[in-house]
Amino acid sequence: MASVNSLASTLQQQLADALTAALPDAGTADPLLRRSDRADFQANGILALAKKLKGNPRELAAQVTAAVPADGPIKEIEVSGPGFLNITLSDRAIIETLAARDADDEGRLGVPYNSAAGTTVIDYAQPNVAKEMHVGHLRSAVIGDAMAQILEFTGETVIRRHHIGDWGTQFGMLIQYLIEHPGELSHEGGEGDGEAAMSSLNRLYKASRALFDSDEEFKARSRDRVVALQAGDEETLAMWQRFVDESKIYFYSVFNKLDMEIRDADIVGESGYNDMLTETCRLLEESGVAVRSEGALCVFFDDVKGPDGNPVPLIVQKSNGGFGYAATDLSAIRDRVQNLKASSLLYVVDARQALHFKMVFETARRAGWLNEDVNAVQLAFGTVLGKDGKPFKTREGETVRLADLLDEAIDRASVVVREKAQDLTEEEIAERAAQVGIGAVKYADLSTSAARDYKFDLDQMVSLNGDTSVYIQYAHARSRSIKRKAGELKPQPHPELELAPAERALGLHLDQFGEVVAEVAAAYEPHRLAAYLYQLSSLFTAFYDQCPVLRTDVPQDVAENRLFLSDLTARTLHQGMELLGIRTPERL
Repeated sequence: MASVNSLASTLQQQLADALTAALPDAGTADPLLRRSDRADFQANGILALAKKLKGNPRELAAQVTAAVPADGPIKEIEVSGPGFLNITLSDRAIIETLAARDADDEGRLGVPYNSAAGTTVIDYAQPNVAKEMHVGHLRSAVIGDAMAQILEFTGETVIRRHHIGDWGTQFGMLIQYLIEHPGELSHEGGEGDGEAAMSSLNRLYKASRALFDSDEEFKARSRDRVVALQAGDEETLAMWQRFVDESKIYFYSVFNKLDMEIRDADIVGESGYNDMLTETCRLLEESGVAVRSEGALCVFFDDVKGPDGNPVPLIVQKSNGGFGYAATDLSAIRDRVQNLKASSLLYVVDARQALHFKMVFETARRAGWLNEDVNAVQLAFGTVLGKDGKPFKTREGETVRLADLLDEAIDRASVVVREKAQDLTEEEIAERAAQVGIGAVKYADLSTSAARDYKFDLDQMVSLNGDTSVYIQYAHARSRSIKRKAGELKPQPHPELELAPAERALGLHLDQFGEVVAEVAAAYEPHRLAAYLYQLSSLFTAFYDQCPVLRTDVPQDVAENRLFLSDLTARTLHQGMELLGIRTPERL
């Protein structure tokens, strides 16, 4: 089935045509349409046009009004103030448009695909091998996963890349210790036990670090081991692979708890670009993009200077021949543009890396690896704060383990679910608690503009009141409950009916879903989808209070129409929350 034009886009087109018909001298003019609290929509474009044409704006507005077709979705159009147009749509147009959305046999609610869709490589969820995931890893994973799903829904080809920290000098220490203590990576837990895997890695890391700091001979052997690793020595690489595999068991256990699928093929860590590093440096040096400075290969920028006023370069290769992060990141850009044919590169990375990525992108442009056809963006995110507004730590001042945080969210959610639970088994309560708890954590993150810091407050996150995922999940479950209780009554649109104010408000908001998704995908702003879903839930709550569906004194056609609006709300909430990576249980 074809996509469904929103009422706003239909109206926009009709007003633009009317402007052209009434004012041929105006050329193509934008009616500047927006939602209004005085009517359904307001068009403000005539004011600027009147200024340009040196005409009276109210007279021009009247001419445009006369040129609007009578058989369209408009019920009433009036000239207001200095020349605004206040527009009210017909109830019939609202219900007919929603009926078309409901009938979409692809299950997309009539949302169109992006006609300019390309290929986006999205870099997110970047934990480090042999290190525990902490609260700082949360935002990249949650924001990246949501953006990947939103972009795919609009028709974009999305290639996920998890640039894990799996290379570097610390592996010399770890591998050398494992060679000298071969039993240290065995653990008691069952196959795929993430906690046991992390426990082994933690123990080994602490023991090897203690030895490295206290034993000069071990330190020397560890440094030799780094050389062997970088040279591709087989035994060393095999040991390194054990660390990577063990870490993946742990990573997957955490991502699984986050209700997030991370595929093996998408994990391409720092080591994945090793073979390209020398060539990347050669190409940069030969083209003059990078120059040698005190033995290091550097790229300089006019606008990047240190506190002393001297230029701060991007160091691609160190004076000792080692490669920095820049060499790996630039090699990744070459791979993603030249081999994966990306039209967009999206990096979901901490805002504190902004200068690094600015320099890396500029270097890639100078080298010709990024051009007008490729858009490179850092979706920078802020810090997770505690209730006190300071970076989130344990009482002992330690970084908070991500797995512990998620367990606590599920525990808190189980209290809320148990209080509300009707006819749920213990198994169902546990399942809902996971969906509510993890949903609460994700939504708190996603409902804040990514660039801002946000406070991690579990009590607030699992509250049934306010802007929380539980509020939205509860609205969805309430709609599903109405449908279950409706029995023989079927959702049925009735365009001939007059709508109550709460029905109209809900219907107009439902119609905006596709436009919101398109805006979110274009601007990489998932918080705008969260805001839309919260508002939809609020409008549905008002509708639920004011427009009874199943009461015996409600005429059948009105009841069917209200059941139709309720059902479409549930489908829209489910689809929107799914794009954010959040479950919507049928019962709560």
